[in-house]
Amino acid sequence: MIDFYTAATPNAHKVSIMLEETQLPYEVHHLSLIDGDQKKPEYLAINPNGRIPSIIDRDHGNFAVFESGAILIYLAEKTGKFLSKDMKQRSRTIQWLMFQMAGIAPMQGQANVFFRYITQDIPFAIERYQKETRRLYEVLNNHLQDNEYLAGEYSIADMATWPWIRIHDWAGVSIDGLDHLQRWCKIVGERPACQKGITIPKKLELGDHDEVAKAGKKLTE
Repeated sequence: MIDFYTAATPNAHKVSIMLEETQLPYEVHHLSLIDGDQKKPEYLAINPNGRIPSIIDRDHGNFAVFESGAILIYLAEKTGKFLSKDMKQRSRTIQWLMFQMAGIAPMQGQANVFFRYITQDIPFAIERYQKETRRLYEVLNNHLQDNEYLAGEYSIADMATWPWIRIHDWAGVSIDGLDHLQRWCKIVGERPACQKGITIPKKLELGDHDEVAKAGKKLTE
């Protein structure tokens, strides 16, 4: 059994998708980021960085794993699925996983913050992060011209990347003209595990723009 500590964010949805793909039994522990559940001592004992997601593998001595990419690798190795044992294919998958972790997530995350949450208008920051996110999308699009999935075959790299690309509008970044990326986004998004994964946990219901901005500011602290 996996204890899954989560909230409705793209980083957490990577793990819920993987759990659905592998059909591992898991129990959801929904943390309220606005209430600061991720900073409470009992959670910091699981994830010292105070972020989500995290898991505890009850089957292996209550072993805790934090950082979404590390969790995906752990679950892939636990189940023998979505991460090839072939050295080259495994490396391809991890390369694209790291591309998402080191590139798309931080750049698009900053685009989200400056475009949606910061009350001051800072055009330089908005443009910088939106342009870099779009550039990374173009890298994906060029690669997907000759590849059905990021590592050739469906893998944890796709699970890590798709939850971010699907919310490109939230960062104010267009995928117009990126036909290969759009094709990939469609076929990944049609997978039942992806459709189910993005519903776990349920989204926090927010009201008007001021409330959204307040929540976003809190989440960036």
